[in-house]
Amino acid sequence: MLSSQLISMKPIKQDNPLGCAVACAAFILRITYGESLNLFKNGRNKANSTGFLCKEIIAVLEQIGFKYEYKHVNGKTKKKIRRLNSIVFLRRSKRYPRGHYMVRSANNRWMDPWINFPNKEIEAGYRGRLPERPIYGILEIE
Repeated sequence: MLSSQLISMKPIKQDNPLGCAVACAAFILRITYGESLNLFKNGRNKANSTGFLCKEIIAVLEQIGFKYEYKHVNGKTKKKIRRLNSIVFLRRSKRYPRGHYMVRSANNRWMDPWINFPNKEIEAGYRGRLPERPIYGILEIE
């Protein structure tokens, strides 16, 4: 895929209350949210009730042939989360009571699958900065 196509990639909105991980995986895999949801074990139920762990996202990406690992974000990993297709898990907070996943895009911005949270009419978009502190990074293994 040409880098110009990557830059113009449309953000993917989550269709379930806790489906941000599904949308981030779909964005990396260049598939629809529904196709991504089907790759997650018990996906529909978890996207509506509990959400997903980092290792579950990695398992989905590995099904397709990607190699990822997750790490706690600290001084060593802080720069690595800014790489293309890195996913971050934002800490649980008043703003994000269950936490939130976002993915780094080719336009050096963060694809946010629910940029207007907590609005019920979910919209996805791009952010220049993370709105909360990341605690985990899901990083492609080089």
